[in-house]
Amino acid sequence: MTSMKFANVLLETNPRSVSYPSLYVKANQPVTPAKEDGVWVLFDKGLYDFTTYFNSLSVMKLRQYTTATAFSLHLELRGAACTVRQTMGDTFAAHSIPVPGTEHAVKASQEWQTLDLPLQINDEMVIVGFEIATEGQVELRNSYYELELSDEPTDVELVLSTTTFKKESFIENNINLVRTHIVESNDDIAKHFHMYVMDNGRTLDVQTLSSERITVVPNDNVGGAGGFTRGMITAMEQKPKATHILLMDDDVAVSPESIKRTYNLLRILSPEHRSAMISGAMLNYEIGEDQWEDTGFMTKEGTFAPCKPGLRLTQFEDIVFNELFRVPSFMQDQRYAAWWYCCIPISVIEKNGLPLPFFVRCDDAEYGWRCNTEFITMNSLCVWHMSFHERYNAAVERYQTTRNTMIAQAVTGFAPDSDFMEELHRNIRLELKKFGYDNAELCLDAFEDFLKGPRFIARPGQAEESFMAANRHKEQLVGFQELQQQASQDPELAGFDLEQIDRQLIDGDKPRSIPQRLSDYVTDNGQRVIKTRGAGYAVIPLLGWVYPAGVIRGKNKLVVIDWYNRKGAIRTKDAARYAQIKQRYQRDLKYYKQNIDRLRAEYRAARPELTSVEYWKHYLKMD
Repeated sequence: MTSMKFANVLLETNPRSVSYPSLYVKANQPVTPAKEDGVWVLFDKGLYDFTTYFNSLSVMKLRQYTTATAFSLHLELRGAACTVRQTMGDTFAAHSIPVPGTEHAVKASQEWQTLDLPLQINDEMVIVGFEIATEGQVELRNSYYELELSDEPTDVELVLSTTTFKKESFIENNINLVRTHIVESNDDIAKHFHMYVMDNGRTLDVQTLSSERITVVPNDNVGGAGGFTRGMITAMEQKPKATHILLMDDDVAVSPESIKRTYNLLRILSPEHRSAMISGAMLNYEIGEDQWEDTGFMTKEGTFAPCKPGLRLTQFEDIVFNELFRVPSFMQDQRYAAWWYCCIPISVIEKNGLPLPFFVRCDDAEYGWRCNTEFITMNSLCVWHMSFHERYNAAVERYQTTRNTMIAQAVTGFAPDSDFMEELHRNIRLELKKFGYDNAELCLDAFEDFLKGPRFIARPGQAEESFMAANRHKEQLVGFQELQQQASQDPELAGFDLEQIDRQLIDGDKPRSIPQRLSDYVTDNGQRVIKTRGAGYAVIPLLGWVYPAGVIRGKNKLVVIDWYNRKGAIRTKDAARYAQIKQRYQRDLKYYKQNIDRLRAEYRAARPELTSVEYWKHYLKMD
């Protein structure tokens, strides 16, 4: 029998911990850092509950996935008298529940006192934690959960790979966190860890940021897919060879403790779970207590969706639900783990090949589906990620997503229950109804590039060229000042005043009668069958998936607003352009129906090459 420190009691100072302290500890008094490094102050008499997202222990999952057989808590305390008590949460717990008979009284002392408490565990417990009831100010340091194991921990060599493109502030902060809290720590991970930063923008100071266990690699702009693939190849070829690679986005904030716990978890997985991917959750960068996704799946309609409902991780019942959630069968066969935080065994990569050369979008979803491994998720394994609605880009959503999902399904059979042709049809029609002709044409650009077959996507440099072209061809937004100037010169936009615009107006809609709905369906908002010029204007959101049908009907002008980035554009109904796009779409559909069987065979045949190390080394100019 051996033991291992698994998880530190985590208290840290950053924008998330300051704004959402209940992610760490719930208390009726402040918890603040002391002047002494690594010491935290429970400020005054009160109750401090550590049964939280970051500081509870996921005993149900640890018993399911690992060789852990017993659990204990190590605390180091100094100050006023206090009582420490174990807590737990079961299936229906709405708040932490004290475990009877686990109270430990600690006398007042100005000297550090050590408490090692065995934790009582039963089959009903989903998570366990602890609370401290103090009679006055108490200091806390060097506290952690320890596990007893039935087997010795396995050897793990962990690579953290991140790909960045001109996001210096994010990536430099994460490099510094990794250096300070992982590489320079006394934890076991420090001796078995390397971070590779694939700098697709070539804007980072290589000499300053690189060190013995952190390497910045200037790279061509090959997108996330190319950067992460280079990380995989580097991890496989480094000495000593990596056993696992942790892929992490650049525009995220991360707690180094999440990485440490991932490493510890890898070391104690039981044999039947060692091929699993460990998938970290995506928390909202702006609203740090909200979880947006913790593994996702492809819907039958052909869209990306989170498996779990949105959760608020400062709420105890949501922390428990997060651990208990069982993925429904209709999601299971379409499931993936996104690469904002995903740890993959190198053996899985060697078995299933490398990703497809997509540049961005769908590379992670296809790869997770293709490898068909078990996915392990756990409270506290996460990043805070910039939300997608705040960085909507038609070049990504209308070109990259359309093309790549079709290619993925043709090459590997990805998401067999999803109808990407129906999604294409829906998106084109939605853009046309909203006079988004540029973006509708992006959908067709994507479709036509799919129809070119695998030789098109296989050429080195093509992925970047296509993405840059999509960015040029998408609807171009202007700043609010220029938008107001354009509106002031348009008689049909008389009275438009940005100072009178607010989110209520932008995001609003109004109901339609059944005859109105029928008319809109038949005429695509007055652009076919019965063509009408329309009159007046409406203000709508930029987001492509939004359909404010009642607001836009009967209008000749639409002002689209990206309120978060303070940009917008003016759209004008154009029945002639609508007809040209529809004709182009019908021509493409005819070609698709005549050639799809041949295309699918060609894509399937290209899989071994496109996912091989040899191909990717040439693609990345590594040979």
